[in-house]
Amino acid sequence: MCRFKTGNAVAESENIVAETAEKIFADLADAQTINRDKNGAWKAPLWQALTEAGLPLSWVPEDCDGSGASLAEGFSVLSAAGRFAIAVPLAETMLAGWLLAQARIKSPEGMMTVAPASPKDRITLNADGTLSGRARGVPFAKAAKHIAVLASGASGLSITLVDAASCRIEAGVNLASDASDTVTLTNVQPIAIRPAPKGFDQNTLMLMGGVVRSLQIAGALESMLDISVRYSNERVAFEKKISKFQAVQHNLAKLAGESAAALAAATSAADTIANSTSFDDAVFLEAASAKIRCSEAAEKGGAIAHQVHGAIGFTIEHILHRYTLRALAWRDDFGSESHWAVELGKMVAARGADELWPLVASR
Repeated sequence: MCRFKTGNAVAESENIVAETAEKIFADLADAQTINRDKNGAWKAPLWQALTEAGLPLSWVPEDCDGSGASLAEGFSVLSAAGRFAIAVPLAETMLAGWLLAQARIKSPEGMMTVAPASPKDRITLNADGTLSGRARGVPFAKAAKHIAVLASGASGLSITLVDAASCRIEAGVNLASDASDTVTLTNVQPIAIRPAPKGFDQNTLMLMGGVVRSLQIAGALESMLDISVRYSNERVAFEKKISKFQAVQHNLAKLAGESAAALAAATSAADTIANSTSFDDAVFLEAASAKIRCSEAAEKGGAIAHQVHGAIGFTIEHILHRYTLRALAWRDDFGSESHWAVELGKMVAARGADELWPLVASR
């Protein structure tokens, strides 16, 4: 049986897992170095280092061949990945490992991803045990060796492990030109299949994925703020640094506010999941709110960062676009902000006005 560790916070102080990730990213995922590497030679050394450190399988318990890190430790790794705008399937492999572990399926080595990655897509478990269906916007499906699939059948939901080579994968890209593929399964025989635990549904997977993306967006916003402040202290216009102009100071303050709001929302949602035994209404409120707020911050924060930089920030040679485009692209994964806004509205309406404030105030 796979056993999960819980954690008390997503704070990265005294977190050796997060420190390990930060060191690997700093050594092998420098944004400027990656930006100049047009052949992607940086990816293999980075993935090898991450694998050797056990980070891709952070959320897989040791008795399921994983690293056995707590949920909080894994969330802190994702925050760090966002700050470096990592363009390898670390988050996706972590999420796939977490999904498989829910059904006590051991995780294989190598890159993985999850399907479906959209609330509207469904994978069907056929009567003969094969899988059929279509999942759009699956991140890094082309690069993945295996796909963790949540499928629905006559007897309920099942969690399955599928060989990516047995699926038809149509290549696609998101705003940041990272892989966002369409996966089609036609009577695919899974490698392993087990029933999903009681209470686990597709909404659970979407909420977990949404918090993962929220943390990455918040991390990217932190880097956008740092880059913008540094640039404003270097750029001189009309014989003084642009950081001295009131309009620029006002914009930077707004960017700092968006970054702080996103970080607070994302870490609060992650902390709630790390300390909850189920995906209840409190988790739903936190996770949905985090995805909505972080997506809004990505749009507003990205615009401000580019405004501070002027035309130079749009050039392919500058690193800013690595962060802004990924933050914008991550908004659509595992449910867009508009999707979660509607779902959140439905929950509030169903509970009634009298129950809304106690739920919000308890957070």
